Amino acid sequence: MPLNHNKRFVERDRTWHPAAYTPGYKTAVARSPSQALVSLQAPSVSELSGPEFTNLRMGPHDNDLLLNYRENPGRENQGQNGLPIGERIIMFGRVVDQFGKPVPQTLVEMWQANAGGRYRHNKDSYLAPLDPNFGGVGRCLTDNEGWYRFRTVRPGPYPWPNGINTWRPAHIHVSVMGPSISTRLITQMYFEGDPLIPICPIVQTLNSQEAVETMIGRLDMGHSRPMDCLAYRFDLVVRGELQTYFENV
Repeated sequence: MPLNHNKRFVERDRTWHPAAYTPGYKTAVARSPSQALVSLQAPSVSELSGPEFTNLRMGPHDNDLLLNYRENPGRENQGQNGLPIGERIIMFGRVVDQFGKPVPQTLVEMWQANAGGRYRHNKDSYLAPLDPNFGGVGRCLTDNEGWYRFRTVRPGPYPWPNGINTWRPAHIHVSVMGPSISTRLITQMYFEGDPLIPICPIVQTLNSQEAVETMIGRLDMGHSRPMDCLAYRFDLVVRGELQTYFENV
């Protein structure tokens, strides 16, 4: 979509996001607002700028979840001891604004369950075991063209108490700051072809199949590593410099 410098604001599509009150997603009911939202006034300078990440100290394996939880990352070819269990994958893509303009040097964070579907979190009581060599979190900065990349294992699906037999599809949570505080996006990437996607109560809160498709990582054989990792591309689109500053529903 070409940038129109004659238009100051681009209106947000209100049909894109799910309704605040969605009884099918039970844990969201208590969190949904019961009163009308309050519109904010013109954004402040702090909302339009920063944070600035170019001086953020990154570890050598921050974006490599195969190595970043090992006591001694060392060289990977020293054997399989200490490597996480599961299907090795690459997750990559570009961070752009709504006009396709790349967002360079912005922070992308991700977190996920292990290959058995369990998070390394003290409140996760799923019976699948923890992987002693997998922490489940990573971060990186986009390059000058907005590209990011992680290496990890494909997470497993897991049950959750939304219904009698409700399962979450395999997914990876993603947070990206974008060009400013007010453009931060938190979403999740599902995997192409997963039969649990259309029956997930969270996914069903979306009225647009096109919106659902934006949350699905696509298998990319061209960026896969033979005899090693499959690759999934997941582009992240944040609100651009002509965004309209309203609340998300």
